[in-house]
Amino acid sequence: MHETTLLLIEVGALLLAMSLLGRLALLLGISPIPFYLVLGLAFGNGGLVELDASAEFFQAGAEIGVILLLALLGLEYTAAELFGSLKSARTAGLFDALLNALPGAAMALLLGWGPVAAVALAGVTWVSSSGVIAKLLRDLGRLSNRETPAILAVLVIEDLAMAFYLPVLSAIVIGVSLLQGAIAVAVAVGVVALILYVALRHGHVVSRLFPADQYEPLLLGVLGLTMLVAGVAAEVGVSAAVGAFLVGIALSGRVAENASTVLTPLRDLFAAIFFVFFGLTTDSTALVSVVLPALALAIVTIITKLITGAYAARRAGVGTLGQWRAGLSLVPRGEFSIVIAGLAVGAGVAPELAPLATAYVLITILAGTFLARLPEVGWFRAAVLRKRRTGTAT
Repeated sequence: MHETTLLLIEVGALLLAMSLLGRLALLLGISPIPFYLVLGLAFGNGGLVELDASAEFFQAGAEIGVILLLALLGLEYTAAELFGSLKSARTAGLFDALLNALPGAAMALLLGWGPVAAVALAGVTWVSSSGVIAKLLRDLGRLSNRETPAILAVLVIEDLAMAFYLPVLSAIVIGVSLLQGAIAVAVAVGVVALILYVALRHGHVVSRLFPADQYEPLLLGVLGLTMLVAGVAAEVGVSAAVGAFLVGIALSGRVAENASTVLTPLRDLFAAIFFVFFGLTTDSTALVSVVLPALALAIVTIITKLITGAYAARRAGVGTLGQWRAGLSLVPRGEFSIVIAGLAVGAGVAPELAPLATAYVLITILAGTFLARLPEVGWFRAAVLRKRRTGTAT
């Protein structure tokens, strides 16, 4: 069979299956993310049938999915709101790094993998998944909630910190010189500063580049600018997601409103592809031997992320239920964790780190998808409110 024909068949079958699973998730009243992951596992490495022809398509689609998720999330906020949240969340960001990196480092040392692997696994457990969390917030209708800016501030701080962390990790595991690592960090920080400056000071100028009421050029222009900035950001060692998010922040008024409308269907398509691709690239047979340490690590770091999110939301003046929502929303890890593990393993550091990181990410995504809904459950809300009243009375 011709390769293009096989590609069409594989992509068409997966998209159809995704549609059916998405409908099932809606009927059950849950997020479709776990279903997409399981679908990917079923047809990836070690699955029922391994699909090869569509791998490159899904890889490119997954990268676009993360970019669109963060770009549309950025469209919900202004630059002033972002900077206000970042200023209030500086302490929470430091607290987040310490509290969530330490369990990963400790696990690597307990397993006897050495200090270099400890630095890598610390990064795996530290950084939450912007892509997964952005979709969860949208699925749960929480984009306008009071705790959401605090969540986003923590995510942005984490992604910006990767501009420092990844070059340093590369220097450690690959043997890059200290000078080369310092130059990479300086370039990354400079690009982030430039994008932040344009978003804050000249966002209105950027918005004027696009016709607010002409949907076709608006769609092409905003999508093109988003992917261009995300690509440049990734090239200099900054998260592509951060670049896309800042483009969304820079746009305002009717341009932002209508851009959100025309880009939403594309985001939904490629975001779903992102989660299926994650499953497709996971070797399910390699996960069995690392399930227990991954589960133990997930339990500890679910608790630490809960503490982090609650702390950030409390500093922002959010109530008790909002603090729970913030903490539980930050549970999923994702794209950065896999990149970090791949970088370490590719340099010959602890081959077992890759399946452990993959199992850990899958567990936190699955757990986080369900835990994020917990504050909306009647008995949980009642228990939290009852405890708050009791604490106030005492």
